[in-house]
Amino acid sequence: MSRSVLQPSQQKLAEKLTILNDRGVGMLTRLYNIKKACGDPKAKPSYLIDKNLESAVKFIVRKFPAVETRNNNQQLAQLQKEKSEILKNLALYYFTFVDVMEFKDHVCELLNTIDVCQVFFDITVNFDLTKNYLDLIITYTTLMILLSRIEERKAIIGLYNYAHEMTHGASDREYPRLGQMIVDYENPLKKMMEEFVPHSKSLSDALISLQMVYPRRNLSADQWRNAQLLSLISAPSTMLNPAQSDTMPCEYLSLDAMEKWIIFGFILCHGILNSDATALNLWKLALQSSSCLALFRDEVFHIHKAAEDLFVNIRGYNKRINDIRECKEAAVSHAGSMHRERRKFLRSALKELATVLSDQPGLLGPKALFVFMALSFARDEIIWLLRHADNMPKKSADDFIDKHIAELIFYMEELRAHVRKYGPVMQRYYVQYLSGFDAVVLNELVQNLSVCPEDESIIMSSFVNTMTSLSVKQVEDGEVFDFRGMRLDWFRLQAYTSVSKASLSLADHRELGKMMNTIIFHTKMVDSLVEMLVETSDLSIFCFYSRAFEKMFQQCLELPSQSRYSIAFPLLCTHFMSCTHELCPEERHHIGDRSLSLCNMFLDEMAKQARNLITDICTEQCTLSDQLLPKHCAKTISQAVNKKSKKQTGKKGEPEREKPGVESMRKNRLVVTNLDKLHTALSELCFSINYVPNMVVWEHTFTPREYLTSHLEIRFTKSIVGMTMYNQATQEIAKPSELLTSVRAYMTVLQSIENYVQIDITRVFNNVLLQQTQHLDSHGEPTITSLYTNWYLETLLRQVSNGHIAYFPAMKAFVNLPTENELTFNAEEYSDISEMRALSELLGPYGMKFLSESLMWHISSQVAELKKLVVENVEVLTQMRTSFDKPDQMAALFKRLSSVDSVLKRMTIIGVILSFRSLAQEALRDVLSYHIPFLVSSIEDFKDHIPRETDMKRKSLITKASRSIIELEESACRRDEKGSSLLTLPDLFRKHLTAFGIKGILKSRVAMNVYELSSAAGLPCEIDPALVVALSSQKSENISPEEEYKIACLLMVFVAVSLPTLASNVMSQYSPAIEGHCNNIHCLAKAINQIAAALFTIHKGSIEDRLKEFLALASSSLLKIGQETDKTTTRNRESVYLLLDMIVQESPFLTMDLLESCFPYVLLRNAYHAVYKQSVTSSA
Repeated sequence: MSRSVLQPSQQKLAEKLTILNDRGVGMLTRLYNIKKACGDPKAKPSYLIDKNLESAVKFIVRKFPAVETRNNNQQLAQLQKEKSEILKNLALYYFTFVDVMEFKDHVCELLNTIDVCQVFFDITVNFDLTKNYLDLIITYTTLMILLSRIEERKAIIGLYNYAHEMTHGASDREYPRLGQMIVDYENPLKKMMEEFVPHSKSLSDALISLQMVYPRRNLSADQWRNAQLLSLISAPSTMLNPAQSDTMPCEYLSLDAMEKWIIFGFILCHGILNSDATALNLWKLALQSSSCLALFRDEVFHIHKAAEDLFVNIRGYNKRINDIRECKEAAVSHAGSMHRERRKFLRSALKELATVLSDQPGLLGPKALFVFMALSFARDEIIWLLRHADNMPKKSADDFIDKHIAELIFYMEELRAHVRKYGPVMQRYYVQYLSGFDAVVLNELVQNLSVCPEDESIIMSSFVNTMTSLSVKQVEDGEVFDFRGMRLDWFRLQAYTSVSKASLSLADHRELGKMMNTIIFHTKMVDSLVEMLVETSDLSIFCFYSRAFEKMFQQCLELPSQSRYSIAFPLLCTHFMSCTHELCPEERHHIGDRSLSLCNMFLDEMAKQARNLITDICTEQCTLSDQLLPKHCAKTISQAVNKKSKKQTGKKGEPEREKPGVESMRKNRLVVTNLDKLHTALSELCFSINYVPNMVVWEHTFTPREYLTSHLEIRFTKSIVGMTMYNQATQEIAKPSELLTSVRAYMTVLQSIENYVQIDITRVFNNVLLQQTQHLDSHGEPTITSLYTNWYLETLLRQVSNGHIAYFPAMKAFVNLPTENELTFNAEEYSDISEMRALSELLGPYGMKFLSESLMWHISSQVAELKKLVVENVEVLTQMRTSFDKPDQMAALFKRLSSVDSVLKRMTIIGVILSFRSLAQEALRDVLSYHIPFLVSSIEDFKDHIPRETDMKRKSLITKASRSIIELEESACRRDEKGSSLLTLPDLFRKHLTAFGIKGILKSRVAMNVYELSSAAGLPCEIDPALVVALSSQKSENISPEEEYKIACLLMVFVAVSLPTLASNVMSQYSPAIEGHCNNIHCLAKAINQIAAALFTIHKGSIEDRLKEFLALASSSLLKIGQETDKTTTRNRESVYLLLDMIVQESPFLTMDLLESCFPYVLLRNAYHAVYKQSVTSSA
């Protein structure tokens, strides 16, 4: 070989090593994906599992690599049909194998060149050259081993070649060499041991240079602890001194990588093990540290068995085989515990490091080396555990289960975060270091060189000039630094000065090499911090150990002390994309999707766990809150009364009931209650959820807090509905006041979550509670509004109509009546003023509006039936309407009426429903007056002062007033200090105010709009807008408006003439104590007034005139029963007389003067006297 060929600058060793190493990783990625695809029945090429091609595939594999197409037409017939599809679909696989062959050729060529150049290797001097050389050998070895593990390789290559020959008439030109390579490398390590005989010198020199690095890295935890490794506070006086080493890049070199170099390297040049004690010691130490090595990702290599199988056939290697067996025993017995202790040490060391650096980030400058050493050490231990846990010996399984692994990963992530956050601090430090120290020292070293050729001199001068030109101002201005060219020049310079007979030999100037290695590390601290983080702490390997990854996460959540570190697992998902390679772009989507799904799953599980803890705390708090309910004090009061009266009740041995608050009394602070444990666990988990505001995984942003928020919304919704305890079978439901107490207790706990996590709980309340005011929530599930509306309508009010419950005006509540079949609930406990207020708090204006609409729907159905009864009696009623002053004729006509009792019963039902609604409206008004008094007073002012008819002159005044009210509304909502308020009013009121301000004036219907606004606020109205809307929807298309109006008038007539029949009913007796009748006929007053007002508003009639007509008919009919002599018919005559007074008192359209003109007041006075006297008599 001529001298020119041996010129180091022409060999481009640095460039070739860089390119081949990168290409080798890409080829490994492609082969890995082929292996995984062939191992998965779903992803395997269809031609390999096609039954029609099965015989052809077997034939090809049996004959491989020979090609025989002439005499096997029958076996290859099916192949002939699908040759074009095979060529198309197997091309990627085939040419990947071709690329592997070409890569092998280039590697062999480069290794030969290195041998010829007699390159000097020493990891402590020419670090980049040695590392890249060893990496290339390991990449090449791994590639050939992985190739031999693809069982379908012969079938794929053979199928493609046969299809190629059938298509083009000849085999592919690469096939002969490729086929031979596949055959030669059936046992790749054995073949490569033969190949590497000429390379043994260079390889063994490179490996032996690890003697000062590897043993120092492979120490026990006790040795690390004694040396106070990674501690910043062990020597406070030197805390600000820069961390220095003669072998800077070796300090954070991967232990895993070094073990692969040593194991595979000494297998390939095994002869040195017999002649060099240093090599043998390195070999043994590596064999004792692990049971298996990572080939690529989750592909592992069981070192002891493979090495023993290789050496067993070599004569004179019995001693080496014994060494392997001894090392295997040592690895199985001691490696697990040794690595466990290392992880234990690293947890405390990294915690200390992260804590100090978070307090004093300026130390990241001088102590950057410690950070990257810590990351590298921890990464190696985690990868070791992950690899061995999946391939562990059964008898020592405990050493491979680490429930505290999350803590170690968390501190790694914390250190990574510090480096990313305080990157400018490190840049500022190392820019000054490079320009003020490194440049000066390097310049002196260059000046002191005895021989320095021109090329080398130019390169080193450029190094000095580059560093000298640096300034802090560049960092402050945000200038982007790029020292990649400088680092590549140093790599080239290592190659130039490491070949034999180089003018400037790096072997003779070790100080220059060590100084340049330090400078290179300093440049990386300026421009390559992200790359350094990937190099020292990338854990993307978890992507390929999904099952173990998920198991570790579950163990972390199950252990309360570790749950605060659970955020480390989603953060690890951000690493996954760093394992992709540009030579295999098709796997980016697969790995990206896996990272997204795992991150989503982890965050979701964390949020679920936090939600469950919060739910348990809420349950405990609801129980404590329930103890304070009034119903629980009855027993205490009873005991106090009995004690006072000296009555002995109960058994002597009965334990005294604990009073609320006892749980807060602690005699010993060591006593831990269940609630304490829950709060502790929640605070730990919330620390994790709150650790980062968001994280980016494959260009997707995840926000952990949003997961918690969404889960809390869902659980809060289910809890509110669940706390109603609604049982459809038994029609049982919680009392509104008890539910409100529980909801407030629940909300108090949720509000306390803001102390742990920065989330907007108010948003959760708004989203959930607003949905609960609707009929269905966003998931289409029933809400408390629908449940309570259904219960009050179908259970309470239905029992009222059945005669089991009566409305007591004096108590403003519905009360159970004594009956044979006792009801399962006490109506008073669900309908008194406190319960209705609680219901209004829970449902809010929207929910109460839905309740009102549901009530009105029932009323409208009753009115529809009443209209049918009127139609049946239309002729008789028409005559009675004009004959009320003719008693005999009225009596005769009354006998012709049908369904009189039905009319009264239906009107009573309507009255009961309206009475219930008035209770609900009154409760709503009370609640709103408490929460937003200014807004309610404004609405009352509108209602009281706006006339029913208005002119256009008031337009500007009213518009201004509506604007003022909207402002008042917003002000009131802002000033409402009640954090637990369940009300959301603005949209509802704004709607009505807008309708009032615009539609009302323009359409001259201000009064109805004001009524609608007032009704929404719970204020009583002369005309019920909800009832008007409900009855308006009943208009029949077949009946003219005039006919509808006539039916409405006759309905009032029908009711008026039917009133006397009530006197014969035993239950019609008036009770002064309840200010009503036990059969609820006192509710007729409200029904008559409201129905009349609504019907004649719809038909644009005069409400006052129609009620006058009703009063005349009713009084005339009732006066007639005063002349009756039949006691049965008139038994409750006085009680029925009082109905007239109730109707007038209830009506805004009738007056007592009008009643006096129709019905003598003396009769009313006597009636009141009689019923009160009768009440006293019956009580006595």
